[in-house]
Amino acid sequence: MLTFERGLMMLRRLIKLLAMMLLTLAPLGAFAQDYEGVDPSGQEITFWHNHTGVREDLLNELVNEFNATNEYGITVNASNQGGYGDIFQKMLPLLNTDAAPDLVVAYQNQAATYQLADALIDVAPLVSSPTWGLSDEDLNDFFAGFLSQDVFPTFDSKRLGFPPNRSMEVMYYNQEWLAELGYDAPPSTPAEFQEMACAAANTPFSSATGAGSSVGYRFTTGASTVAAWVYAFGGDIYDADTNQYTYNSPAAIEAFNFLQDLIEEGCLGLVAERFGDQTDFGAGTSLFTTGSTSGFPFYQGAIDEGAQFEWSVAPIPHNTAEPVQNIYGASVSLPKHSPETELATWLFIKYFTSAETQARWAGASGYFPVRQSVAEGMETYFEENPAYATAFDLLATSTSEPPVPGYDFVRDAISQAAARIMEGADVTETLNEVNEEANEILADQLAQLE
Repeated sequence: MLTFERGLMMLRRLIKLLAMMLLTLAPLGAFAQDYEGVDPSGQEITFWHNHTGVREDLLNELVNEFNATNEYGITVNASNQGGYGDIFQKMLPLLNTDAAPDLVVAYQNQAATYQLADALIDVAPLVSSPTWGLSDEDLNDFFAGFLSQDVFPTFDSKRLGFPPNRSMEVMYYNQEWLAELGYDAPPSTPAEFQEMACAAANTPFSSATGAGSSVGYRFTTGASTVAAWVYAFGGDIYDADTNQYTYNSPAAIEAFNFLQDLIEEGCLGLVAERFGDQTDFGAGTSLFTTGSTSGFPFYQGAIDEGAQFEWSVAPIPHNTAEPVQNIYGASVSLPKHSPETELATWLFIKYFTSAETQARWAGASGYFPVRQSVAEGMETYFEENPAYATAFDLLATSTSEPPVPGYDFVRDAISQAAARIMEGADVTETLNEVNEEANEILADQLAQLE
């Protein structure tokens, strides 16, 4: 029988072979495109995205407005293509072909993987174009940290994407249950977190609606959550100076020992099903969980359908002097097509990231806006959504996951390793193994650039 691990290895080898084949199709002698004399009129753009529900409804509304009002007769066709992983897998065989979309949502590491085949355009010439680009005033309005995430030193510092929104990993907590346990503030250190989580495991929430037993912390083994805990313990998962993963650093080992102790004490439970962390939190059977701020609407929905309590968010409990929050978010990248198509696509991005459009997108989606002026005008929204305001104030203490090719495969590996540790595997041995695997994946990916 083909095991999951064996199947994943075969998939990596297939993708490596495919990328090497696509390199032979990539344009030779690439140079910065001059868009000054290009005419984008009448272009039809395909946009692959992952948004669903209210977000997809608003996106379609914004797309329709752009189609009806842009002076060049550009038409954007927005199409949901599944989750980030689904889109990534669909993109790989289409790189450098006419079948690739004109605009695609992509995390930085996914964009880096696509660029192994030289499949994306450098957006920098469009951003700085005298005719089509952003003014200095507009450019300075963007949060500099958000813009810098899409510049890739691995690829000659090209800009391989542009940010439409961002999110952050935070700790969700049940304010009413915390008060019942005798606490007037959420934990700020791991020791405080452990104390409160174990208290919750022994004292159920009075308004709980869920049938399951109480647990202090519902933990998902996802790679972003793993990274957030390592950052909180003062470490990192990647060293940019040596271009190596560091999942077996002393801080990472300490973080995983802490989490393993929590599960052994009965204070931590694993997420048993997709979105189970949201469901259990909403039902009042878990005091804490960690997740993306983009989940605010979904958490509120789970609470409304469940125990109906007051909740908020806080930094991941940390050993560092200040919080170190994991900030992330997919950007949009432009696969290579004709200059006319690329320019038309950029004009839609300009519209989508304009201050007016960003205000509407942030207010309805729960994402952070990418422009400072938008944030400055959100006082009423902050007042009505205090959890959002709390998370927004943490942006100054943020870091991000590595924007290197192959990180999607590394994410799978660390998630599996975290699950093994939660099942009792030796922490140091498991992290040594997964770190070696991660660096092998990275080396395989970077070898394609030689």
